[in-house]
Amino acid sequence: MTTLTQEQRVQRSHVWLMNEPKYCLFAGIMMMGTTEVRDDMPTAATNGRDTFYGRAFVAKQDEKKLRGLILHENMHKAFRHLTIWEPLYKKNPRLANMAMDYVINLFIVDADPNKQHVDLPDGGLVDARFRGMDVGAVYKILEQENEQNDGGDEASEGTGFDEHDWDGAQELSADEKEALAKEIDQALRQGAILAGKLKGGVPREISDMLEAKVDWRAVLRDYVTSYCAEKDMSTWRKPNRRWVDQDVYLPSVIGETVGRIVVGIDMSGSVGAAEIGQFLGELMQICNAVHPEGIDLLYWDTQVCQHEKYEMGSYEGLMTSTKPKGGGGTSPACVAEYITAHKIKAECAIMLTDGYVSSWGTWPIPVLWGITTKRIVADVGVSVYVGD
Repeated sequence: MTTLTQEQRVQRSHVWLMNEPKYCLFAGIMMMGTTEVRDDMPTAATNGRDTFYGRAFVAKQDEKKLRGLILHENMHKAFRHLTIWEPLYKKNPRLANMAMDYVINLFIVDADPNKQHVDLPDGGLVDARFRGMDVGAVYKILEQENEQNDGGDEASEGTGFDEHDWDGAQELSADEKEALAKEIDQALRQGAILAGKLKGGVPREISDMLEAKVDWRAVLRDYVTSYCAEKDMSTWRKPNRRWVDQDVYLPSVIGETVGRIVVGIDMSGSVGAAEIGQFLGELMQICNAVHPEGIDLLYWDTQVCQHEKYEMGSYEGLMTSTKPKGGGGTSPACVAEYITAHKIKAECAIMLTDGYVSSWGTWPIPVLWGITTKRIVADVGVSVYVGD
């Protein structure tokens, strides 16, 4: 039996996490920067871009705990902890380190509560009272408790199982930090699309991060074109140039068409005509660029009230010929059921809704939600806030 090196074990854990629906959101993050297994590293650390693992420390971890360790370090990167929370570190390094770990570890525990595939290394900080909080909120609580305990033990740089390379993070130039932020944003956006395809879901905190930075038009464009790539032939002989400069190697695409697309419009009354027009107008521009075989446009409330079909070459007339119908409650599950019942062969669905729904439904195809209300995220597929 061949014994793997610690480098090979780390690489194998990366591959497993990238292919698992629960964690594939962070696939692009894991490919950012450099990953090193070092003899001089006591545990593990990241500077927000690169990750470092101690050889002896990795050797102590079984496969579940090694996956948890790698996920932990890359979530520090995804949340940009060592950039955003630098002021807390300067105020109290120990409490800042603890707050960041409490937030991340709850994500890891909640994703696999029975520890079937992923576990935390010994010493991981976990406290259920911090669930749903960001680092700042956790820090405030820890700071108050620290003051009540007369300062506690300030000699330690932090508890938990890993280090935090604040010095390395501060060595990054302003230009490098700006480029890193854009790279993380793009990696998470692409990861969210992949997670939606694999029905892995996207944590609310990540959705909030993307909502604040990403134009919904860009998300819509990437979503539709990603299915263009999936439908047509792809080749690894010529890497996709769009991602090469980020050390992300994806196949280039041969062909220009995608199959049918379902577009569902919420007609419950709270989605205005202006929003519908803007959404459909943007979608038409994208469709004219990637040439889907057809569009099934469904207007719905608690049921599908209108089904219009448009074929390739006829999209220009959609805006003037469409006849919206509906106006009752809001149940997008009816669209998923309609697709199944009418055996609509579509590559993906794109839904516009206010988000105040009774059930998001069970979908036979990947789905992107354009939601006109802030801070509402669907529990299936990919969600993006549609607003100015």
